[in-house]
Amino acid sequence: MAEYGAIINGVRDSLTDDWRFIENVFKLLQNADTFCADPNQWDRQKIVHFMQPDELKKLINLSVNEEEQCTRLEIEQLCQQVIQYSVKTSHGRFHNQLFGQLDPYGLAGALLTEALNTSSYTFEVAPVFSLIETEIISTVCRLAGYTQGDGIFAPGGSASNMYGLVLARYKRAPNVKSTGMFGMRPLVLFTSEDSHYSMKKAAHWLGIGADNCVAIRTNDNGQMLLSDLEAQIKAAQERGCEPFFINATAGTTVLGAFDDFTGIAKLAAQYDLWLHVDACLGGAALLAYKHSSLLTGLQKANSFAWNPHKTLGVPLQCSLFLTRESDLLARCNSIEVNYLFQQDKFYDVSYDTGNKSVQCGRKIDAFKFWLMLKARGYGTFGHLVDHAIDMSRLLEQKLRERTDRFRLVQDTHEYSNVCFWYIPKFMRVPKNEENEQWWTRLFTVAPKVKQQMAYSGTLMVGYTPLSSRGLGNFFRMVLTCFPVLKTEELDFILDEIERLGEMCVY
Repeated sequence: MAEYGAIINGVRDSLTDDWRFIENVFKLLQNADTFCADPNQWDRQKIVHFMQPDELKKLINLSVNEEEQCTRLEIEQLCQQVIQYSVKTSHGRFHNQLFGQLDPYGLAGALLTEALNTSSYTFEVAPVFSLIETEIISTVCRLAGYTQGDGIFAPGGSASNMYGLVLARYKRAPNVKSTGMFGMRPLVLFTSEDSHYSMKKAAHWLGIGADNCVAIRTNDNGQMLLSDLEAQIKAAQERGCEPFFINATAGTTVLGAFDDFTGIAKLAAQYDLWLHVDACLGGAALLAYKHSSLLTGLQKANSFAWNPHKTLGVPLQCSLFLTRESDLLARCNSIEVNYLFQQDKFYDVSYDTGNKSVQCGRKIDAFKFWLMLKARGYGTFGHLVDHAIDMSRLLEQKLRERTDRFRLVQDTHEYSNVCFWYIPKFMRVPKNEENEQWWTRLFTVAPKVKQQMAYSGTLMVGYTPLSSRGLGNFFRMVLTCFPVLKTEELDFILDEIERLGEMCVY
């Protein structure tokens, strides 16, 4: 007992100094130039000091045990190591994912919500944040053309897409909520062969079955073929199944393709199917001016998902699910929870939104997005989205100008994705010599160049195959609102890929 008391007293006595340590951590981030705000520093600052897993395990003391306690100095040194060997995603030359550099106002919002450490399930514990979430959802519904609507912030785009499936199933068969799917005909959903894998995972998780997630063929631009969609709907009916859901995509993960939402909506209405749009990537076009037509027909969808942490620079994670149905979320997901969602509270309980969610505790993801919009106005982000897309079209043009060294996967893209191959010097042959063996070898280039990127730390661009077209590895470059790139930076990217490409052993 004496030892127990000494431990408790020791923790109590050290707490004041422990809180001061927070200031030191932020200084560590600044001293390491983690946010890479100055483009003039990009040449001198590595994106990552890459080490293999076994090397990192030897370098950093990762073990935890019952007795060992590190000193504050040792904790600071560990934090320094974590910063040093982590990827600096705010570096202006990090183009590896669908997200990139942070908006500093978004980071400020994230710091504030982490420090206040509350949950967005009730107005009681999150009074201002509950109002902010309601305001953001109302604003986005209006931008999408929903005269009525509702929504929720979810833990990622995959969860947002799953909300769409759950609502569609509930609207078709409300008894599922209480009695389950026993005795029902098999439900079938339809999604593009180039769509995100979350739809198949959701079918598995919800008991629909991955085999009942039907992939629809796409055209040369990566857009869902309406003819195949209708054929697959009829085929499912003929098998005795019950089609109920179409997932269209606004910005496919690889090519950035946008499906024909107007045409798909007509089929959805004809066959009485719920239309959901996975706009996790391309939803930022809601704010655009020059490129807003990419989302033509979105207002006809029953629901859509959007990740503002993609493209816009909101800190991870920030994911929205929106539906034009004004009360369906609550009817579908709410249950009686007497200890949390009491109806006899001392305030307007309509702001207790947590019962609409499948979660209980929920991060305050709305605030960081709201703070960014307050700081800049969503019109500014519209121009930034347009700029990112315009820079992508300029990158395509620069790739065409280097046609002996680079090859576009498709001549033009719809969003800020640009997909291309790099052709090393030893493979630059006349086109009539580009046989199957040549292409097989070309597909091995991107992974080797990516390895050089990791070890040099000067650039990060992702690569991927595209199985729906039988294509092997190519680079997928995705431009975002931040950093706000200049034209000459595009030349650096291509020059650096060439430089690293000629260092590889093929």
